[in-house]
Amino acid sequence: MFPDIVNDPAFGVISLTDAINSPLFEPGRIGQMGIFLETSVTTIDIAIEERNGILALVPPTPRGGPGVTLPKTARAMRVLRAPHFEINDGVMAEEVQGVRAWGTENQVEMLQDKISERLLTHRSSLESTMEYARIGAVKGIIVYADGSTLNLFTEFEVTPEPPVAFALATAADGELRETCAKLIRTMSRNLGGVPFTGVLAVCGDNFFDALLKNAEVRATFLQTPDASALRLPYVNYQGMIYGTFPFGGITWENYRGYVGGTEFIETDKAYLFPTGAPNLFRTYMAPADYNETVNRPGQRMYAKQWDMPNDKGIHLDTQMNPLNICTRPKALMQGTM
Repeated sequence: MFPDIVNDPAFGVISLTDAINSPLFEPGRIGQMGIFLETSVTTIDIAIEERNGILALVPPTPRGGPGVTLPKTARAMRVLRAPHFEINDGVMAEEVQGVRAWGTENQVEMLQDKISERLLTHRSSLESTMEYARIGAVKGIIVYADGSTLNLFTEFEVTPEPPVAFALATAADGELRETCAKLIRTMSRNLGGVPFTGVLAVCGDNFFDALLKNAEVRATFLQTPDASALRLPYVNYQGMIYGTFPFGGITWENYRGYVGGTEFIETDKAYLFPTGAPNLFRTYMAPADYNETVNRPGQRMYAKQWDMPNDKGIHLDTQMNPLNICTRPKALMQGTM
C-alpha cells in the first residue's frame, strides 16, 4: 500500500509549512536589503489610515483682534486586499514505486524527499514572485503575472513625479551632480517631515553602464582613494547585483533580476527611493485559505498535502498571501537616460 502520510503528523500543515519557510538562499536584492517591514495580519483586507498634519505660516494679526484658523488635520482610510498566490502539484505513487523495499520506512523517506524537492521548486517561484512585487512597490506600480496591477499612486491619490532625465553622455561638468541634488530635494520635500538617511537607485544595465563611464563620475573617483570603486567586482552582494558605487548623494546599484524574458528593471531606467525612512515599505502577510489557518496570523508561505482519489498519490498545495506596498509613493522617483 502507499504510505499513509496524510495522517502522519510529520506531514501535517505545520510541519510542511515549516519546511517551506526554512531559510534557503534565493536571489533577490530588494528582499536582501530588509527594507520591507513584514507584519502578520489575520485578515485578507488591510486597512491603511493616512493622517497628514498641515504646516502653515501664520500671518500677523492685530493685537486684541481675532487670530487665524488653521485647517483641520486630514485623515483618510483606504483598504487594500492581499493578493493570493497558489501552486497546485502532486507526487504520484508510481514516482516512488520500487525505489525502496515495499512497505518499509525507507519508502516513506523517499516520498518525503520527493515532496521536499517539489516544495523547493514552489518556494523558488514564490520567492521570485515576492521580489517582483517588491520591485513594483519600489516603482510605485506593482504588476502581477496575469497582467493585473496595483497602482500605488492611484490608491494613495498622489501624482507621480515626472521622470528625471539624466544626460549621461552629454552632461557638462557639474550638471549630473546638480541633477542628483535637485532629485534629492524633490524627494525630501515629498517626504515632508519623515526623516531619511540616503537615496538608493536600482538601475537597468544600459543606464548603469552609461553612468559608470560618464566623464563627471569618473573624474570624481580618479586619482583619489575612492578610485577603487571603479574596480569593484561586477558581481557582488552574493551575486544579486552587478555593481554599485556612490555619486551625488545617491548609491547606484546595477540590479540583477529576471524570470524568463521578464526583466525586473528596464535596461534604460533607474528607480530611486529614500533609505532609512521609517515604515516606507511594508509587507502584510495574510492567512492562507485553509480551515487550520483562517483568521490566524499570516505566515510568509504555506504548504499542505492530501490524498489523491483511489490512493494514486499525494496532492500538494503551496501558497502565499503577501501585500507589498510603499506607504509614501510620492517619494518614489524614476530616472531615464
